[in-house]
Amino acid sequence: MHFELAQNARAAFAAAYGHAPALLVQAPGRVNLIGEHTDYNDGFVLPCAINHGTLVACSPRDDDTVQVVALDFAGATDRFDLNAAIEPRSDALWPNYLRGVIKLLKEAGWPIRGADLLVCGDVPQGAGLSSSASLELAVLQAFKALNGLDGLDGTAMALLAQRAENEFVGCNCGVMDQLISALGQADRALMIDCRSLQAEPVPMPADLAVLIVHSRVERGLVDSEYNQRRAQCEQAARHFGLASLRDLDLATLLARGDELPPLVFRRARHVLTENQRVLDAREALAAGDLARLGALMAASHDSMRDDFEITVPAIDQLVAILQQSIGDQGGARMTGGGFGGCVVALLPQSRVEAAVAAVAAHYRAPNGLPGQVHLCRASAGAGLL
Repeated sequence: MHFELAQNARAAFAAAYGHAPALLVQAPGRVNLIGEHTDYNDGFVLPCAINHGTLVACSPRDDDTVQVVALDFAGATDRFDLNAAIEPRSDALWPNYLRGVIKLLKEAGWPIRGADLLVCGDVPQGAGLSSSASLELAVLQAFKALNGLDGLDGTAMALLAQRAENEFVGCNCGVMDQLISALGQADRALMIDCRSLQAEPVPMPADLAVLIVHSRVERGLVDSEYNQRRAQCEQAARHFGLASLRDLDLATLLARGDELPPLVFRRARHVLTENQRVLDAREALAAGDLARLGALMAASHDSMRDDFEITVPAIDQLVAILQQSIGDQGGARMTGGGFGGCVVALLPQSRVEAAVAAVAAHYRAPNGLPGQVHLCRASAGAGLL
């Protein structure tokens, strides 16, 4: 995370509250290398935390009031009492991510007091890099540090944050975004089993670049489409008498697929084939087999486009431009919930300059804007700054 962001946070906190913050904490955003819409199906994902995230400058209070200044929303504020019912705000969305995690933290029995918070970050909003999970984990990390909650580990924080997003904000997300923000490791991806919550570090080759390109297509209405896809996956699992699609094998689905509505069959086929691609990608990444990794990323993108129907034409074009530039030395795919946002490419450092030039020369969003390029590295999870 940038030094300048921390300096700005300290100065803005002092201006808002009249004193320096007691401490700064951070939680990263993430990019999912492969494994889309598998997490809420108890499946496998392969994300890494990135060096962009949310920073919270904070100080304890001697009462039970929580005050928040959101620097990225023109200094907008929120204020609530821990002793009163904590309810969602209807006039703004951003406060609800904070309110939700604090409400559940309190209900879980953790002893917390009021705090003054200033929140800022450098994760592009609406890009599919999980700015919401980053915000949730940064706020939880702040309350953990301010209140000495040493028993609150990363997995517990991730589960609290997921519940807050499901129950308080109203987006039925899986747990991947929160887990990788909590547990990320420098220079490692994590292969996460979203049923057991086991996270296996996967080393990334030293010369492998993580190139993220924002399509500049904002992800409008993604929550409603996301919830619809989740319901379709649950419908397929219920048909086979299963708790989730994790328990369905591909051979059974293909043999009995005509029992399902065609749309529901395609949704399930994506999830089952994507789970296998994650397992295969873990091996390819650990072995430095970029050709195999690129083929798996291409198959993942095709499945998201054709079976899960969550890409858009601009995203498909951006993936094609990157893949043509990379050749067989890596791959590109859409990443995130879909309907816009970002593309992730994995490629040797030596090919980054050519890939960036290809995007600049050949890609424009429907609104005429060029792609926004972020050269990232796998980074550590939430903690003190």
